Amino acid sequence: MNNLAHYRIFHNSAVVCLSWTALLIMASDRLAHAITVTGALVWVCCLSSFTAHASVRILPQRGRAVLLAFLTSFFAGLYLLLLWMLSPLCAIESFFVISLIPVFCMVSEIFKQLGTLMPEDALVASCSEALILGGLIIIFALIREPFGFLSLSLPGGAQGIILLFSFKTESFLPIRLIASSAGALLLLGYFLGLYRYFGAKYGLQEGKDGF
Repeated sequence: MNNLAHYRIFHNSAVVCLSWTALLIMASDRLAHAITVTGALVWVCCLSSFTAHASVRILPQRGRAVLLAFLTSFFAGLYLLLLWMLSPLCAIESFFVISLIPVFCMVSEIFKQLGTLMPEDALVASCSEALILGGLIIIFALIREPFGFLSLSLPGGAQGIILLFSFKTESFLPIRLIASSAGALLLLGYFLGLYRYFGAKYGLQEGKDGF
């Protein structure tokens, strides 16, 4: 279990950071989308990691990356199918973001220790990885949607989202900006600045990779 400390999205390469940053920006516009994508992250990462580590002995060395890409895409497609049965509009709105989750799985470290971890350890590690990113997406959504759209939503309903509250008053530009991709990048910049500050102060950063 000591190797599980390396399964952290902030201590990885720039390619990994780019993949989760894209998910964060696109999925955190509304809380409904953030919850849906977080569920997809946990579903795809956990099932893909557990299946790959449990069947590592029968996976061929040649073409293994292709099989793992197929595995993650299969579980992402299965999640979209189940979501379509529950709420078709929610599935349509989240289709593109969920389709990027296999990319995040492939470039992250959930498959890099294939064959060296027990399936249950791999499940814990991948679940931790997915929950860290999912929690961050939900936190950003709780900031962006109320300040940007003056509303808060949950997935479901005939329209794909259920509004818990919604104010019709038009917000002024600096607040409305938070709902855009530029606003998400600004929030991410503040977050990474705080992370680097507290990481340097309390020794949370474990090397020079990532942020």
